[in-house]
Amino acid sequence: MSARPCSWTVRLTAAAEADFEEILRWTVEQFGEAQARIYAETISAALNDLAAGPTVVGARKRDQILKGLFTLHVARNGRNGGHFVMFRVGRAPDREVIEVLRLLHDAMDLQRHLPAAEESS
Repeated sequence: MSARPCSWTVRLTAAAEADFEEILRWTVEQFGEAQARIYAETISAALNDLAAGPTVVGARKRDQILKGLFTLHVARNGRNGGHFVMFRVGRAPDREVIEVLRLLHDAMDLQRHLPAAEESS
């Protein structure tokens, strides 16, 4: 079975980039630089998997939180993780886009940390 070409562009919002940096800063403080590098690879693997589109294995539609919202847990390939990638589908003139809204810990109230509905249209 051949792999499907990656046709989706994955873009992180400023909030998602800040989340990524904060997650890694906290991980360094709590567990050290080596563990932070491993966790950065784990999160990056989840983001890279999204290049296959919103139907990647593990993605869930979460309309009950926000219309058009999807989540993907970062735990991949036998690696543990404690965060969700919160994303929506968009389109650019020449490509399909996955817009990563936030990277949130799985114990957080996800709805509370998303942009207001009018910003998500």
